[in-house]
Amino acid sequence: MSSSSTSVSPSDTTTTVQKTVYPILFSIAFAHLLNDLLQSVIPASYPILKENFHLTFTQIGLITLSYQMAASILQPLVGLYTDKKPKPFSQIFGMLFTLSGIVSLSYASSFLMIIVSVVLVGIGSSIFHPEASRISFLASGGKRGLAQSIFQLGGNAGTAMGPLLVALIVVPNSQFYIIWFVVFAIIGLMVLSRIALWYQNHLSLRNTKKAVIDLPNLSRNKIIVSVGLLMVLIFSKFFYMSSMTSYFTFYLIEKFHLSVQDAQFYLVLFLGACAVGTLIGGPLGDQFGRKYVIWFSVLGAAPFTLLLPFVDLFWTGVLSVIIGIIISSAFPAIIVYAQELLPKKLGMVSGLFYGFAFGMAGLGSALLGNLADHTSITYVYHICAYLPLIGIIAFFLPNLKKKKAIS
Repeated sequence: MSSSSTSVSPSDTTTTVQKTVYPILFSIAFAHLLNDLLQSVIPASYPILKENFHLTFTQIGLITLSYQMAASILQPLVGLYTDKKPKPFSQIFGMLFTLSGIVSLSYASSFLMIIVSVVLVGIGSSIFHPEASRISFLASGGKRGLAQSIFQLGGNAGTAMGPLLVALIVVPNSQFYIIWFVVFAIIGLMVLSRIALWYQNHLSLRNTKKAVIDLPNLSRNKIIVSVGLLMVLIFSKFFYMSSMTSYFTFYLIEKFHLSVQDAQFYLVLFLGACAVGTLIGGPLGDQFGRKYVIWFSVLGAAPFTLLLPFVDLFWTGVLSVIIGIIISSAFPAIIVYAQELLPKKLGMVSGLFYGFAFGMAGLGSALLGNLADHTSITYVYHICAYLPLIGIIAFFLPNLKKKKAIS
């Protein structure tokens, strides 16, 4: 990437926002909470769907793969398009897709209908994330790690709340009770409408000012290699995360003979720990450097993932919390690091990394489900325990130094 001054279009990243706009930042985090809460209904409903439709673990993996592929393939394309033509109200359409998917899932009477339902939810997610991440960035006032952590905290909190609400509302009743989650989609539509108006006004103000953007002091090849390394780290993190989000309840039921509800509460515990780790990761990246947070949060989980398959129920709960806190602190740092590598392509970068993360989670779920059918759920956790060791490659990420380009 050239170090000379570069002309920046109005759709590019700017430093127009000088102060952190906390009302917008917390609003987009709340919208993320609602969006990811609705997404988490899918894996949280797996025990019910498995029983109702006599599904194999391979079929459960295919459900996850269908959802995650719908959520991943479109995201970079949505981000690339909105980099050039920002669409403040696009997230509202995304929430409408999610709403229709939830309604369809509550009425699903076949495996094919389940697939269609989760694909609709995936499309909604793919529309939501690139623009939502951009809004978080623009409202950060320069506190990018903090802003991304708050944004991600909303998503993780929603992901943790989903299984709890499914355990309380759906499990004691029936699959049809998934329809009650439409209430959260309606609240999301109202919140996103308010955010869209701020975003629209922000775009109007930004068009009247000079655009100033921080460019990384790296060659094009180093940027490409760095993005590749980040992708490998995403693979490691989300393959392991898919083992937890899709199969942790089955692991607890098989190994410790827990009920579905009790197993769901352990999943909520893990997801709550992920929310805590997410909140920590961004500010630590601002303070000490994102490279070191990325390195620690992926590789640092390895000792605990290696111990997990060998401990009793109590220590399984303890280790899952430790793993959740450590491994989830990576994602805010990875996203902001990637945005700083390619600051003129915010939407595309956010869509690429969210999309790749979802894709890896879906692929991981499908492959691990097939492995579980041919071996056992316990064996899956023995294999996945080694994935965080890949985090050692974060050592090769460059320390970013920036220079400004003004149009």
